[in-house]
Amino acid sequence: MTETETIAYDVVVLGAGPVGENVADRTRAAGLTTAVVESELVGGECSYWACMPSKALLRPVIAQADARRLPGLRQAVQGPLDADAVLAHRNHYTSDWHDDGQVRWLEGIGADLHRGHGRLTGPRTVAVGDKILTARHAVAVCTGSRAVLPDLPGLAEVKPWTSREATSAQSVPGRLVVVGGGVVATEMATAWRALGARVTLLVRGKGLLNRMEPFAGEMVAEALTEAGVDVRTGTSVKSVTRSDGTVVVVTDAGDRIEADEILFATGRAPRTDDIGLETVGLEPGSWLSVDDSLRVGGSEWLYAVGDVNHRALLTHQGKYQARIAGAAIAARASGVPEPESGPWGAHAATADHHAVPQVVFTDPEAAAVGLSLAEAEQAGHRVRAVDVDLSSVAGAGLYADGYKGRARMVVDLEEEILRGVTFVGPGVGELIHSATVAVAGQVPVARLWHAVPSYPTISEVWLRLLEAFRDS
Repeated sequence: MTETETIAYDVVVLGAGPVGENVADRTRAAGLTTAVVESELVGGECSYWACMPSKALLRPVIAQADARRLPGLRQAVQGPLDADAVLAHRNHYTSDWHDDGQVRWLEGIGADLHRGHGRLTGPRTVAVGDKILTARHAVAVCTGSRAVLPDLPGLAEVKPWTSREATSAQSVPGRLVVVGGGVVATEMATAWRALGARVTLLVRGKGLLNRMEPFAGEMVAEALTEAGVDVRTGTSVKSVTRSDGTVVVVTDAGDRIEADEILFATGRAPRTDDIGLETVGLEPGSWLSVDDSLRVGGSEWLYAVGDVNHRALLTHQGKYQARIAGAAIAARASGVPEPESGPWGAHAATADHHAVPQVVFTDPEAAAVGLSLAEAEQAGHRVRAVDVDLSSVAGAGLYADGYKGRARMVVDLEEEILRGVTFVGPGVGELIHSATVAVAGQVPVARLWHAVPSYPTISEVWLRLLEAFRDS
């Protein structure tokens, strides 16, 4: 019988993805002893099955699309992508699914790594294998989320793809059905179509990217269709079977679709079902409700950071929360009972409510921050939407022949600040941080006139938006 070892720390972090790493980085920087528990790869979902591999797949796709829009390059890039080279490039960015470099980084900040499945066994206590880790100040749950599969009979036997398989597949399927209309669905439809797969995209709702302005999904759907994707909206999957390697999908309209693989990109669930929440009075498998310092309601020591709190399921937003949580844990550990928690304070994740940026790396890209027009109106703000055709900007014409794009800013007419901004078009992912600064900083519209965009860049759209607001 193995004897149980008990090790005391100031902070124990469950999960070594980007969120857990950043919590540990901040608590270690404050001088707190910190343990990190990880059951898979240090670096987490983002590094191996989400952000990095998906963008590594998409970057050659977007670069080729951009090149085909430019005289002098168009004829040179008419051939197909080298799929093997693209997949090898993707493998490089995942370090071939080895976490040695991430482990060295964790060791470099002075955090202790414990490999294995961590479970709470009571207040401030985590069991990992034959070890018991105790936390003097805080336990931070940073276990992320997982893909959800629909409740369809026999689906497990079909061996469907989720986001993990879609970003790590080592060969291009001849035919791929993608189910969903969100970020994963549209990005993977974009990537695999460009790599040579015949893609059918099945969307239950009326359009794509329904958390953005409606025109974003409309423009992406149009571009996917032009690229050869069979986009079917208002369509649900009734059944899925696999026979002799072929996937057969039957829709609610009675259509029969054959494919080599099927990807379900239909939602996420928190990875909290087997981490011992019941031992501290919480429901296993639930999203964890937190205050703006990321502390779980009713607890003085338990924090939930990143996807598990369901505030903003984005890596960069989770890392932002981690910086806030780490600072709050350190402040409380030093004896500050209520650290600076007002809006935009050092210990308050205020941006989660007002200024969450996101980029969808389709062709065209879609990028947004803050509230859409509908969201701003629902929140009770008196607003006006100002739209500009991005092709009217000189920098857009230089970027690509036939540039298609659109920009919108949602202006609060009472406070005269921006509530939200959306860009759709090639290259707009690099524009969104300027919008994020404007929204998070609550920069008055009158002051934005003095932020002069360089000519000739696509950023000149800011001047066009301000002119349109002034003249409307």
